[in-house]
Amino acid sequence: MSINQLIWRNLRTNLKNDYLYVFALIFSVALYFAFVTLQYDPSMDAVEGSIKGEAGIRTASVLLVAIVGIFLLYANKIFIKRRSKEIGLFQFIGMTKSTVFRIVGTESFLLYFGSLLIGSFLGFSVSRLIMMILFNLTGVANIATLQFSLLAFQQTILVFAVIYLVMMLSNWLYLKKQTILALFHTVSSTEDKVRKMSALEVLTGVLGVTFILAGYYISSQLFSGAFTGMKELFLAMLLILALVIIGTYLFYKGSVRFLLNLYRRSRKGHLNLNDVVSLSSLMFRMRSNAMLLTIITTVSALAIGLLSLSYISYYSAEQTAADYVAADFSFSSEEEATTFTELLRTDGIDYEEHVHEVLHVDVNIEDIMNTSANFNLDPSRTMLPVISDHGLDDVRLSANEAIFSGYNDLFQKFLSLRSSGTIELIGMEQTLSLQYIGMREEFPVSDYFTNGGMPVIVVNEQTFAQLKEDTDPELQYRNSHYFGIDITDSSELQQANTLYATVPIELEWTSKSRLDTSASQKMNMGLVMFIVGFLGLAFLITSGCILYFKQMDEGAEEQWSYTILRKLGFTSNDLMHGIRLKQLFNFGIPLVVGLLHSYFAVQSGWFLFGTELWTPMLAVMGIYTVLYSVFGLLSVLHYRKIVKASL
Repeated sequence: MSINQLIWRNLRTNLKNDYLYVFALIFSVALYFAFVTLQYDPSMDAVEGSIKGEAGIRTASVLLVAIVGIFLLYANKIFIKRRSKEIGLFQFIGMTKSTVFRIVGTESFLLYFGSLLIGSFLGFSVSRLIMMILFNLTGVANIATLQFSLLAFQQTILVFAVIYLVMMLSNWLYLKKQTILALFHTVSSTEDKVRKMSALEVLTGVLGVTFILAGYYISSQLFSGAFTGMKELFLAMLLILALVIIGTYLFYKGSVRFLLNLYRRSRKGHLNLNDVVSLSSLMFRMRSNAMLLTIITTVSALAIGLLSLSYISYYSAEQTAADYVAADFSFSSEEEATTFTELLRTDGIDYEEHVHEVLHVDVNIEDIMNTSANFNLDPSRTMLPVISDHGLDDVRLSANEAIFSGYNDLFQKFLSLRSSGTIELIGMEQTLSLQYIGMREEFPVSDYFTNGGMPVIVVNEQTFAQLKEDTDPELQYRNSHYFGIDITDSSELQQANTLYATVPIELEWTSKSRLDTSASQKMNMGLVMFIVGFLGLAFLITSGCILYFKQMDEGAEEQWSYTILRKLGFTSNDLMHGIRLKQLFNFGIPLVVGLLHSYFAVQSGWFLFGTELWTPMLAVMGIYTVLYSVFGLLSVLHYRKIVKASL
């Protein structure tokens, strides 16, 4: 058999055994080519001009290369190790290391660059679909076209060619330092499986769980008032990060084995077949893969967390806009409001107008504030906006009563209030003491007056007039009146928004459209979702493939034990019960730990991003779990082939 025939035979064999690697490579190339194509497509001008999409996508493409490059180098290391006996045999029959390297390099070249060309073609084919997804998420009204970019193709070939050269350099260094005897023993070298746990391993196991739980606890207390300064908050975040990452490593290094050892002791040595097949090898394999599993778990948690937070912000865009813009259109200038209403009347659009005069007053809220959540706020003298109950249909107050209006989850975290008590409005000459009787959720004025979400104090009309005569002029804003305009027929809102765009606005932040505010947030967070989602998908596939390849190696090493068990009379179905349980742990433990990490990370600060937690977070976690489970299923199917071939 000639060397060329040997190369083609090995190539066919590799395609059968390493189909998932080929799929991951093709997918990665397609995704990268599509991302790079976006950078050079002229239809992306609308995105680039509004939200700096080019910079975001360029950064994403760099991160994608890093993810794919690490995956390919790691997969190449696994494959060269798996072929160590074959390489040793080639050298044993007289081939030089250069000849062996040429065989391995040629096979890799054909497989790699064949996948590269296929991936580039698929990337070109789906680039229009990816662009349509981006336009839909960001709300950009543009037409996605299918155009082949020569620059994108050249950049893709160059980047992946560099990765290939690094892989070949790694293979050459591996072949150069290995002896024939070492090559024959590479696959069979495993960790000792019979030694007992040492005291240090027990301590490692306990510390792993303790560190993770401590990180979760501090995360749950992050914005509860336990940390009242920015420096303390920053140090707490660093501590959480350190505890969780170190704890995760120690968990895989010792906690899993420690917990399984406790289970084995509880059975007093009476292990059934499922225990032998599933848990016994798991106790020792996971320890040697601690660093890899820590990286996979941490990055998975990061991807799930970032995608959940961006989806929370995207999902909550309309409610968040309602918090910041109290009506469909909000103005602080009477001239601008008048100009807009004249345009509405000219076009025959019906509307309702709400006008409030707004005062800014120093307030003492010590009596109604929970001191455990003050977060560096001075409750004895803080400035809040004040309006009268005139114009609020659902509010009627007596002269000595006041309520707060404007409430969301962010406010609840940073300014927790009691249900009743006394507040003091501090004027120039006198202080008014009013009875606080509760909270109203709706924001009656726009964020220009509320400093981005602080509550508004509503008082009786006569009390407001009295307070107005005694207010400090230095605290008052340039524009003291709020003009809110709601469109009666929602079907005419888009037409009214078009008219709003023609109104000359002196200061952009003093007058706003709720529709534009919501669209702007969706546009920005849509791009973040797009980038994080596709990067998370790339990492999910590459990390899932790595775990699958590890199971292929373990299955090959354990095949002899399955042969013995089959000869003892156990059927393939008996063995598969234990194997399914094993794969549930192998893939389930990193998944569950990653989901827990992301849950506590999101739970600690989701209110900074939006108004809805559970629906966006559970949707992201559900999709990630389903896609991740596919690799566990493929691993079970691969083990079924090994069990059938064991006898």
